[in-house]
Amino acid sequence: MLKQMQKNLNKGFTLIELMIVIAIIGILAAIAIPAYQDYTIRAQASEGMSLADGLKTNAVEYFNNTGNWPASGITGIPAAGSITGNYVTGVAMAAVANGVGLITVTYGNKANAAIAGKTLIFSAQNNGGSVSFTCKGGTGMLAKYLPSSCR
Repeated sequence: MLKQMQKNLNKGFTLIELMIVIAIIGILAAIAIPAYQDYTIRAQASEGMSLADGLKTNAVEYFNNTGNWPASGITGIPAAGSITGNYVTGVAMAAVANGVGLITVTYGNKANAAIAGKTLIFSAQNNGGSVSFTCKGGTGMLAKYLPSSCR
């Protein structure tokens, strides 16, 4: 009798138990995959911020020397399409009215379709002796894809 009870205990998992485990794994995957995709898109968008940093340094130096914001292609400021990355097709500087300079980052190349062709804009403002850059968000880009400092 004892041998028969031990034999029944060692049968393994039933089909129902395996189906429940597979359903749980499926539910977890359905939650995790979209969250991971958002994370990778935000990581791609952050490349634009780091590429813009080099242009910020040059723009501030130009501003300190001349009192005006430069445009891309001026001596010391790279041309619009010359700063690129894996997910960025270009970083450009433009001077606009009221003493404001704009840095525009355009996404493309290997960027996810959610941000490809979209732009991220930084505004440079003279604060009377210091310069600050503010992220103005992205044109056409969903807020959830913006780097955390731009939300």
